[in-house]
Amino acid sequence: MAVITAPDKTPAASAPRRGRRTPPVLLLNLVALLAGVAVWAIAAATQLVDVPGPLSVGSRAVELVQDGTLLTDALASLRRVFLGFALGTALAVPVGFVMGWYPVARGLLEPYVQFFRTVPPLAIIPLAIVLMGIGETPKVFVIFLAAFLSSVVAAFQGVVGVDRTLINAARVLGAPDRVVFLKVVIPAATPFLLVGMRIGLGAAWGTVVAAELIAADKGLGYEMMHAQTYYDIPTIFVGLITIGVIGLLMDRLLLLAERRLTGWQERR
Repeated sequence: MAVITAPDKTPAASAPRRGRRTPPVLLLNLVALLAGVAVWAIAAATQLVDVPGPLSVGSRAVELVQDGTLLTDALASLRRVFLGFALGTALAVPVGFVMGWYPVARGLLEPYVQFFRTVPPLAIIPLAIVLMGIGETPKVFVIFLAAFLSSVVAAFQGVVGVDRTLINAARVLGAPDRVVFLKVVIPAATPFLLVGMRIGLGAAWGTVVAAELIAADKGLGYEMMHAQTYYDIPTIFVGLITIGVIGLLMDRLLLLAERRLTGWQERR
């Protein structure tokens, strides 16, 4: 006699459900931006906090753009950040990779890296000014240091964290160490490096503003310090927003590079 079995009604046998459609990321970003501006406007209008409203800050921004002050200061700060960040990252990549690949180099260099990581770059500004003067060199140096320390640790951790199975598999197939490093280690460590670069970019902007607060004749930090002397709060807000916008754009460029360079990586 044939045995008739009931159809399997387990969730695994049922048709897969479609996941909920999430709104586009850009739409969510726009909603968050509008909500933030609305909260800011309400707080300023009701005097919950003693800050200028969006219209007052926007009017001041137009004035600074028209007289060229905002563009001059933004370019001065951007030039310092870009130069220090580029130099710091360019040195951090080979140093971090060497530390991660060669145990002897790791033992010699890691104590210095970890030591300087515990010293905030802002604490080095007075010493840099004494040794290098009040020109561009000390400002670029402290930015370089901030970017370097963030990126070198990320590069080092990326090399150390490479799956040993991948390395052993490449060696079993006959690949020499040079090929293993170029074809396996560097691609696997790239996501770590790019994350370190994004962190270093934020540290670079924080450092340049502090450096300009101490010794500068132009820049967004200098303009904010000058505005604080005269209690010009709208100008301070303009400087803060400008730094945030430029930093966000630079971060998005790094994020785009990360997606291009790590397209093989699974994402949520």
